[in-house]
Amino acid sequence: MSQAASTLSEASPSNRFPLAMLLIGGAAIGGSPIFVRLSEVGPMATAFWRVALALIPIFIVSLMKKNAGPKPHSLSDYGMLILPGVMLSLDLAAWHLSITMTSVANATLLANLAPVFVTVIAFFFFKAPVSRVFMLGLVTALAGVIILKGGPAALGNGDLQGDGLAMIAAFFYACYILALGRLRSRFDTMRIMLWSTASAAVCILPVAFFFEGDMVPVTVYGWSMVFGLAFISHAGGQVAITYALAYLPPAFSSLTLLLQPVVAAILAWALLGEAIGTMQAVGGAVVLAGIMVARTARASA
Repeated sequence: MSQAASTLSEASPSNRFPLAMLLIGGAAIGGSPIFVRLSEVGPMATAFWRVALALIPIFIVSLMKKNAGPKPHSLSDYGMLILPGVMLSLDLAAWHLSITMTSVANATLLANLAPVFVTVIAFFFFKAPVSRVFMLGLVTALAGVIILKGGPAALGNGDLQGDGLAMIAAFFYACYILALGRLRSRFDTMRIMLWSTASAAVCILPVAFFFEGDMVPVTVYGWSMVFGLAFISHAGGQVAITYALAYLPPAFSSLTLLLQPVVAAILAWALLGEAIGTMQAVGGAVVLAGIMVARTARASA
């Protein structure tokens, strides 16, 4: 925190707008589980509308770009562009379902374990080195999860399916990030976003249709929830953060990590009446500390 504070104090006036965009983006993404919980349609259908409607601003921006970079030429290129969308669809399906099965705070917090999974996957599949600092962060985060659930004795009691789905979502989001990483040097960002978002929508649609059936919101309120999720949280939040991190030091990414579960917990308390207990607050703080330590180790590596 002292490093972030010192960076804040040294921020020039020209960095104030990117900083504001970073905070707005983190808050926008932090509000996404509220849209999911208040949606008229099921979690899978909401996930479909999230990516399908987000294609509108992404497609418009991609048309406005004069230089879209190289195009895919082979089946391998198309497969690589589709793969992140497949991972994103699995992530959103698991996470949206977890939001309906556990508290908003738990679902958002555990989904932020994705950076930890990124390093674990990179270690096993790409032989990336893992430092002792990362292992410390991993152990701390796992300890925080145990505290979050009320201690070791509470792990065998109650319904843990929602929290488990949130952690599965974090795993698939890590796969999504790794798949994107292998594309960044070859294709333009907007081309990658367009393909990944479209393929995610195609993957989620049949699952939502066959398992939930009711795909279309029936009221203006229902449409406002899915449009808000797609435009404000998915497209707007990601664009704001991407813009900000082009101008700010990498250490500022930790602000969005801290902000998203905090915003989600506050909104869930204000709009859904979800109170935060002492064990949940302590466990959440420990999980965040572990994730930040792991991210620091990964960044230095």
